[in-house]
Amino acid sequence: MRSILLPALALTLAACGGKQDGAAGAPGGPGGPPPEVTVATPLMKPIVDWDDYTGRFEAIRESEVRPRVSGYIKSVNFRDGQFAKAGQLLFVIDPRPFQAVLDQAKADALRLRASAEVARTTFARTKGLLDANAVSKEEFEQAQATLNQANAALAAGEANIRAKALDVEFTRVTAPIAGRLSDRRLDVGNFVTAGTTVLTTVVALDPIYFTFTGSEAVYLKYQRANRAGTRPSSRVAPNPVDIRLGDESEYRWHGRMNFVDNALDQGSGTIRGRAEVRNPGGFLTPGLFGHMRLLGSGAYMGMLIPEDSIVTDQTRRVALVVGPDNKVAQRVVELGPIVDGLRVVRSGLKATDRVVIAGVQRGRPGTPVTPKLGKIVPPAPGTGPAVPELTEPPATSATSAADAK
Repeated sequence: MRSILLPALALTLAACGGKQDGAAGAPGGPGGPPPEVTVATPLMKPIVDWDDYTGRFEAIRESEVRPRVSGYIKSVNFRDGQFAKAGQLLFVIDPRPFQAVLDQAKADALRLRASAEVARTTFARTKGLLDANAVSKEEFEQAQATLNQANAALAAGEANIRAKALDVEFTRVTAPIAGRLSDRRLDVGNFVTAGTTVLTTVVALDPIYFTFTGSEAVYLKYQRANRAGTRPSSRVAPNPVDIRLGDESEYRWHGRMNFVDNALDQGSGTIRGRAEVRNPGGFLTPGLFGHMRLLGSGAYMGMLIPEDSIVTDQTRRVALVVGPDNKVAQRVVELGPIVDGLRVVRSGLKATDRVVIAGVQRGRPGTPVTPKLGKIVPPAPGTGPAVPELTEPPATSATSAADAK
């Protein structure tokens, strides 16, 4: 029995030794070549940061249409909700009472004009008689005073004509500004009171305002950038903004900043800002909600790497780099927004680092690899990896510097 077991044990040990030798010679094993990874230096590109805000559109001008004379509405000359030009006729108030008053004022002016003509003739005759010493100086002065009174009465009568003519003109209620009308508040036959009754409203739509609020932190960031000369304040420079609506994925509306408030709200700690947006077709209307991005920095040289090169290590974001000895090391990185499908790296990498851009799963910190030189190229639209949400740093997006012009 012993002679049978010993040769079998020897064969078993030989077989196990053969398997171990084969494993040692496998690729990546202790005796095999290191795994291959693709490396590239970060892509350096001029970029600018954008900060995101939410807000609403507001009319650049809004007016309540009120009558300037009291009376009964004779006609309504617009369709509810239509677009009106400045000066377009909207309502007509019965002009007959005002026309009658105007006619009376004209008749009074004729009488006053006749009285002034008589006074002028009397004054001229009295002046001639005074030169001939045929009348006293007191009679001359009385004639002169009568003429002055007649001229004054005539001027008042003519002014009264102009006032009554204005009343007749005001019976035609017109649009004070160009814009979209609301509905009529009163119809034909209703009595309206001058300066009190609201007939309708009109809002100007082109251009249109987009109003929003920003935090104290971003306000301080902008002020410090303005002082450093890297980004001018929106109080003095029309910094560009891009806006997308609630159902849009692209920023298709463009405008410029034109106002920043002079104080922060003590209750919310925010400051109000406003941008002016072109709206030639009148598509945007006051009250619409929108997402806006505002130029948040001047142009600077950004460092970009593919999203696939970033690994999550618990709560940290890390990138793998290959050192001069071809060993893998991990670097903790601070990330910025996405630009052209690539992720901005704020800190943690150098421009000369060889970043692993393919084969990340084969690289382990401290182990050797076989680096293959590659190149970082922005992916085609729709082909890049899913991008996780990023809340830090403050800039929520960025673009190439050329896009900020």
